[in-house]
Amino acid sequence: MAGSIAITVEGGIARLTLTNPERRNAISSAMWRALSVFAQEAGGRSDIRVAVLRGAGDLAFSGGADISDFDSARSDASGAQSYDDVVEQACSAIEGLAFPTLAFIRGACVGAGAALAASCDMRIAGDDAFFAIPAARLGLGYDPRGLGRVLRAFGSQGARQLFFTAERLPADRAHAMGAVDLIAPAAEVEALAERTLLRIAENAPLTLKAAKLAIRAAESGSQGLSGEAKRATASANASADYREGRLAFAEKRAPRFSGT
Repeated sequence: MAGSIAITVEGGIARLTLTNPERRNAISSAMWRALSVFAQEAGGRSDIRVAVLRGAGDLAFSGGADISDFDSARSDASGAQSYDDVVEQACSAIEGLAFPTLAFIRGACVGAGAALAASCDMRIAGDDAFFAIPAARLGLGYDPRGLGRVLRAFGSQGARQLFFTAERLPADRAHAMGAVDLIAPAAEVEALAERTLLRIAENAPLTLKAAKLAIRAAESGSQGLSGEAKRATASANASADYREGRLAFAEKRAPRFSGT
């Protein structure tokens, strides 16, 4: 089975690259599981402050789930449910990471690839990017959990357009809908993504964690997440980083945050 997830961590930035260029970075079962494993292991790491997901090359973030899996893993309703559970586990794991996540999108962002991008906190796209959900052209029932992520990112009308028409949605229209946070010409978007990643990585990680939890709690109405957010906020306010931030402000220098 083709495809892999290339992972590097440097300077507080984890870079995950969907690597299956012969299939436009389609995501195989093994790749979905690798994303889940990364998320599980990243929870215990203090050297990651932000993660970026991208596709190898410039032609596609991802062409979606690797359809070559379907005959073996999705040949009937039971298999389809099991496969959807693997995809959901990966997307939910990425969504639940304590640090911010960013999807960097060039070219095609299709099907389950769009759901994965929607699992990230932010999306930055080149003006050559487009989104599509071709489930209706395959006769495929799209998992409601993945549909919910697309709904939250693109809004109800955007989700209807993607699912009902199965047509391409250009990056500029996705940006107008709020599904894409930042957009730039293809020749400039990588530099924009790098600046954004570096800016996030420079910020206080405990504050970022608390803010992410608070946003998720507000969006979901979850009392459990609200409690986690309150505890994370209290930890940030009692941290050495908060003291460092105040001292750096008084001394008119850049703060040096340690995550403690």
